[in-house]
Amino acid sequence: MIVNFRSFKQKVRYHKKSFKSFLTKLEKNPPKGLHKLLDEVDKEVWAETDCLSCGNCCKKMTPTFSVKDIKRISTHFEMTPDEFKAKWLRYDKKDDDWQNKKQPCQFLNLADNKCSIYSIRPADCAGFPHLTKKKAVDYIHIHKQNIQYCPATFKMVEKMKALIMG
Repeated sequence: MIVNFRSFKQKVRYHKKSFKSFLTKLEKNPPKGLHKLLDEVDKEVWAETDCLSCGNCCKKMTPTFSVKDIKRISTHFEMTPDEFKAKWLRYDKKDDDWQNKKQPCQFLNLADNKCSIYSIRPADCAGFPHLTKKKAVDYIHIHKQNIQYCPATFKMVEKMKALIMG
């Protein structure tokens, strides 16, 4: 399904607080079978979500670039890791991470929301939005952040809340 940003923003405004509260409860007291439930919900979410109609993750967020990512991507561009970092990244002292200097991501093609370095993209991008990561409770703080940017995360939380809370 194509993402309707106006509708998505309204839903986020309306549900953000209750979804964050639900995730906090889930984090403190995860139900038995949480991973199995997440796997089932994940299939439904991706049947209803078209990432290429959105691209919010690349437009509004930045991945964390690991040392491996920097080495792999800089090699692709025939640059040294230091040249790559100087051109495109900034160091976030607070989070101790390398991140994009600007948004949207310099590797995003805005015409079709496709990544120009998809096959060598950062691991953080490849795993996004981290819906079915094992140990799920370790990623709940990430979901709390992502519900306002990622329609897939929003749908996952919406579906999980309906299943768990009734």
